[in-house]
Amino acid sequence: MKKSKPKTKIVKSGTRRKEDFFDRVYKIVAKIPKGKVTTYGHIAEACGIRSSARTVGWALNSSKGTGLPCHRVVNRVGALTGKFHFGDAHLMEDLLRAEGIEFDDKGRVKMEKYLWKPRKVISRKSCR
Repeated sequence: MKKSKPKTKIVKSGTRRKEDFFDRVYKIVAKIPKGKVTTYGHIAEACGIRSSARTVGWALNSSKGTGLPCHRVVNRVGALTGKFHFGDAHLMEDLLRAEGIEFDDKGRVKMEKYLWKPRKVISRKSCR
């Protein structure tokens, strides 16, 4: 008797991978402690794709209404590059200040004091 190949589910190229990456981003963002910030690049590196900092930003833009602390994600120098996605250009800064985070004279988070580095994610299973 001839064995048949198992049927595989057809998924559009890249769609499943994007969803997996976004899910990993969300799990990391959910772990950022109150009073700390992390960067798009640190999240990308923890997800296993160091060069995908911009994709982290896209994931965060897609997370409206989730309750995730997206205001705790800043760029590599502590600038609030995502602030315009909060509906009010000052809301992100106000939320961070309410958590006790301080800013330098250029309006950037004092990264040496408030940076939180997420642990690397080995696989999708370790994110669950």
